[in-house]
Amino acid sequence: MSGQARTLRAGLIGLGAMGRNHARVLSGLDGVDLVGVVDPAGDPTGTLRAPVLSTVAELLALKLDYAVVACPTALHEEVGLELAANGVCALIEKPLAQSLDAATRLVEAFEAAGLVAGVGHIERYNPALQSLRTRLEAGELGEVFQVVTRRQGPFPHRIADVGVVMDLATHDIDLTSWVTGQEYRSVSARTVSRSGRLHEDMVAVVGQLADGTMVNHLVNWLSPLKERSTVITGDRGCFVADTLTADLTFYANGAIDTEWEALRAFRGVAEGDMVRYAIPKREPLLVEHERFRDAVEGKESDIVTLRQGLRTVEVSAAVLRSASDGSTVDVGPGAAVPAPAQRSGVDDVASR
Repeated sequence: MSGQARTLRAGLIGLGAMGRNHARVLSGLDGVDLVGVVDPAGDPTGTLRAPVLSTVAELLALKLDYAVVACPTALHEEVGLELAANGVCALIEKPLAQSLDAATRLVEAFEAAGLVAGVGHIERYNPALQSLRTRLEAGELGEVFQVVTRRQGPFPHRIADVGVVMDLATHDIDLTSWVTGQEYRSVSARTVSRSGRLHEDMVAVVGQLADGTMVNHLVNWLSPLKERSTVITGDRGCFVADTLTADLTFYANGAIDTEWEALRAFRGVAEGDMVRYAIPKREPLLVEHERFRDAVEGKESDIVTLRQGLRTVEVSAAVLRSASDGSTVDVGPGAAVPAPAQRSGVDDVASR
C-alpha cells in the first residue's frame, strides 16, 4: 500500500473496555475511517457513528484495509485467521493468543499472506519507557544489573478467559526484553489463585536475560493498590519508570569520598543526585495507532511484530510451566517450551 494517500478503511472487533478505547482513537485518527464494529452485544453507549455488526463476515463485506482485534484472547486465533484469509491487515490486542500453538498459526497465516500485522503491546509507547529505552541505549546506566517490575491492582471483571500471566504479565515480559534489547534466557515462577477463579491471579517470576541481567516480575489482581512500576538498576544508578503517570526518575550512584574508616573498604554504592525528567506525554494508544496506520500505508514504522508477540507468548507459557512443575525453564534461542497442563471448563467470555 506504499504511496497511497487515500483514507484507510478500518474495522474494530470487540467493544469491551479496551475496544471502546480503540473506537475512540480510531474515530479521530487522521487518514483513517472507522467503517464498522463487531460486537454481538451491540453498542452499550450508543455513541458510535460507525455501524455495529454481529459477525466478522459482515465487517469483511465493508472492504477493510485493516482491523483491530480487541475481542477476548480465546477468540484471537479464530478472528485473526479469518482476517488473514481475506487479505485484511490486523492489529491484535495483547497477548497475541492464549497458547503458543495458536500464536504460531497466526504468525504463519499473516506472513504467508504478506500482510502487515502487529500486537497491541501498548507499554512500548508509554513516554516513560520510550525515554528509558533511549537512555539505556545511550549507555547512561552503564552495565545493567537488574530489571524489577511491579504490576498490581484489583481484578478487572472483563477478563474471563486467561489468568494474570497471559493478561498482565505479558506487558512486563515484552517491555523488559524491548527496553533492554535482550532476550530471556530462563524463568522460574510461582502462582496462586485466591479469588475463586479458574485461572491464577498472582505470579512472582525470577528470570535471567541473555546477557546475565537478573529479572523480577511481581504481578497480581489481588491488590487494592494499583501500581505500574519498572526499576532498572545498573552500574551508574537506577531508573524508575511509573507508567501510570508516565514519569521517569534517575537515582545516581554518588561518588562522595568518606573519611569514615569503617566505610572505606565498602565497594557498594552511595546516594547521589535524583533527576525527574520532563517528558512530552502523548497518549500511548494514539501513538500505537499512528504507528500501525503508517505501517499499513507502507511507511517505515515501529510496530510490535507478530513474531515479537509470539516470543512473549512463548516466555509466558514458560512462566506457567515453571509454576506448574516447580522447575526453572530454559527459554533461550531454540529451547522448546511445552505447554502447561490445561484445566477444563474455561469460563464464558465477554467482550474485552
